[in-house]
Amino acid sequence: MLLGLFVLLACQLAGDIIARAFALPVPGPVIGIVLLLAVMPIARYLPKGERGTGGQIETAADSLLGWLGLFFVPAGVGISQHFDLVAANGPALALVLILSSALTLVVTVWVFIITRRLTGARGDE
Repeated sequence: MLLGLFVLLACQLAGDIIARAFALPVPGPVIGIVLLLAVMPIARYLPKGERGTGGQIETAADSLLGWLGLFFVPAGVGISQHFDLVAANGPALALVLILSSALTLVVTVWVFIITRRLTGARGDE
């Protein structure tokens, strides 16, 4: 699991370095996820331990996923501290949330349909 955690953190660090070095408008962690996506197919074939490097990355990611709810605490505290600002902009925030959720749903369905056509999946298989 230590190797998996190292790979996850190394990808995030590399993403931050790339974002800052090239002054990209994309956040470093997003670049890090893309790097991790590129590393994963290679990591599956590296024999480190009984589950392989890919398995260790998966174990580390699953362990971190259990703590994901903790990351919502600062956002909740920020909302409670600035409730007057949130209340003043409530209708605009609600509209943005509704529109972005609808757009996300439409794009997700569109990607699913295209992927299904490209893979040739039919019905219950």
